[in-house]
Amino acid sequence: MTDELKGRTALVTGATSGIGKVTAGELARMGARVLVHGRNPARLEATVAELRTTSGGQVEGVRADFASLADVRALAAEVRARTDRLHVLVNNAGGATTGRALSRDGIELTLAVNHLAPFLLTNLLLDLLKASAPARIVNVASEAHRVGTFDIDDLQNERRYSTFRAYGQTKMQNIMFTHDLARRLSGSGVTVTAVHPGTVDTGIWDAAKGVARPIVRVMQWFMITPERGAAPLIRLASAADVEGVTGVYYKRFKPAPTEPPSEDAALQARLWDASAKLVGLS
Repeated sequence: MTDELKGRTALVTGATSGIGKVTAGELARMGARVLVHGRNPARLEATVAELRTTSGGQVEGVRADFASLADVRALAAEVRARTDRLHVLVNNAGGATTGRALSRDGIELTLAVNHLAPFLLTNLLLDLLKASAPARIVNVASEAHRVGTFDIDDLQNERRYSTFRAYGQTKMQNIMFTHDLARRLSGSGVTVTAVHPGTVDTGIWDAAKGVARPIVRVMQWFMITPERGAAPLIRLASAADVEGVTGVYYKRFKPAPTEPPSEDAALQARLWDASAKLVGLS
């Protein structure tokens, strides 16, 4: 264990596997107190035990199902009960579905898990992040945001649905949220960035069916390991050379332009308002 992040507290969502697990372990190895989020209690317990051993750091588990807004609220409350400071929030949890499905709250599942859950969680933890400034928020987005067209009036994909379109829409929303939040947090000492970690072999596409299945099989030939995929997240969460950088989308390690809808401030505001309404934020 080293001491680059000694005295700092980090929350990494979706950290029982893949790039989230690697990121959590590395932040703990660097001296941070790391809250590891997962959905499955047994898997969460095993991950915490493993990361404590491999990192030699302070690792704790926090459970929530991002398909439930009540669970997200409970997660925020638990984090607040455990600490009065939060220096790093890595919004990594996400997934893809094989067909249109609804969350416990009756919201299209990909939207609920990939965008609304981190939107709500971040907002509920903003006071902790501001109190801990300088603090960082890292949103895991994707080059998949370039897939299809973005329709602010069909956030729940009721008019037409495909697995890739739904996923790509939420990754666009992650980027729009990043740009909007960076503007709202200006001067607070809290920065927010978005990152495409690469096409990582995390298993989220394993259940793909129909026309998506052969596409996924081809994609798997070009996927990188979770260790390589986590590297850009770890850098944005900890490196001194990105201190103060905010509102930027990274394609792995380099800033990159995004599709035009993500840069539209009026559209960002509409997404914020629609998201706040769906999650019950005033």
